[in-house]
Amino acid sequence: MLLDRILGRLIELGRLDLVDADGRRYRYGEDAPGAGPPLTLVLKERGLARRIAFDPDPKLGEAYMDGALAFENGRIWDFLELVGRNVTAGRADALPVGLSRALGFLLRSYHQLNPAHRSRKNVAHHYDLSGELYELFLDADRQYSCAYFARPDMTLEEAQTAKKRHIARKLMLKPGHKVLDIGCGWGGMALTIAERSDVEVLGITLSTEQLEVARARARKAGVEDRVRFELMDYRDLDGRFDRIVSVGMFEHVGAPHYSEFFRVLRERMSEDGVALLHTIGRNERPGITSPFIRKYIFPGGYIPALSEVAKPIERSGLFVTDIEILRLHYAETLKHWRHRFLANWERAKEIYDERFCRMWEFYLAGSEMSFRYDSMVNFQIQLARRNDVLPMTRDYLYVRDSEVGGRTKSETTLGAPPARAEETAKV
Repeated sequence: MLLDRILGRLIELGRLDLVDADGRRYRYGEDAPGAGPPLTLVLKERGLARRIAFDPDPKLGEAYMDGALAFENGRIWDFLELVGRNVTAGRADALPVGLSRALGFLLRSYHQLNPAHRSRKNVAHHYDLSGELYELFLDADRQYSCAYFARPDMTLEEAQTAKKRHIARKLMLKPGHKVLDIGCGWGGMALTIAERSDVEVLGITLSTEQLEVARARARKAGVEDRVRFELMDYRDLDGRFDRIVSVGMFEHVGAPHYSEFFRVLRERMSEDGVALLHTIGRNERPGITSPFIRKYIFPGGYIPALSEVAKPIERSGLFVTDIEILRLHYAETLKHWRHRFLANWERAKEIYDERFCRMWEFYLAGSEMSFRYDSMVNFQIQLARRNDVLPMTRDYLYVRDSEVGGRTKSETTLGAPPARAEETAKV
């Protein structure tokens, strides 16, 4: 069978056994010294091997969701990790493109179109799920984006706190600033800034579920006079802001709209304004969204190559003042999310069902592997309208180890660097 030939060429490191629907067993790779029993992939339906071979994305994930594909001595993560290790070792040529991915390249522009009405529908598909679902695997602040592991032993909570501080340092907040948070999620970033700095914040989202939670959090924190949240598309904004931050939202903009996005950014920034864009990116040439992810998880979503972002920024007239590439940080973030989700599997199944749980597990495991073994990274792009607004060196971005991850002796500053505190807000 074709799948047998594909796996035979692909699996060299580690061991994989495959049992087809007729009980035939196939063996790939070699046992490592001291390794336990091999991971065994079980196909429960005839014809499934052929469907996966011709169209692995999305057929592999769909088969796992439906229970037609199962594992002995492991889970879907173990299989994807095995594939990832072998791809990294130079076996990528063994992987077929697949029918859906080939079609995806032909329809790339259509899939990335996100006019306002379509954006609202796409956002609702993912972010208007039960709020309790996200509580099962996110940190208490509901940071649903890449954390910042300044130390390898950080907890998820510490790493998400470090992420917010790192972003705040890049914004160089000052008292009296008006701050815009595009794609504010459940309000964590906006509330953290507002609670610890003398600024006003407007957070906008297209998710009614997120809006309700964010507003409730602002009321509970007693900062409604300085923080407000609105259900709004970034294209409908007016007014000017001293600082603009966008964390984990740009992946939903779509490449055909990048020029419009950065034009809006420039129009909404004050003359000495600064913006920080935190987004997943691909460390390779432009591509397409995984057909599985596009169909089941993030319709309309797309992860950009740096080249796709650079050109519209240039056309907008903004200055790129800093670009940082966060490597492997999202892989570690997703590992924490996956472990927490698996630990709360039964509750997730009560909220939805077994099929949903398998879908979500595949999404988390596959995403982790794309950051650990494939080309996915995180971009933090700092922008300004003028090139003299920010310091000439990056010294202001760094703090002592004792100030990272929630271990500061003083909580009077949110990411203010020790040597340049006068240039940042006392937050």
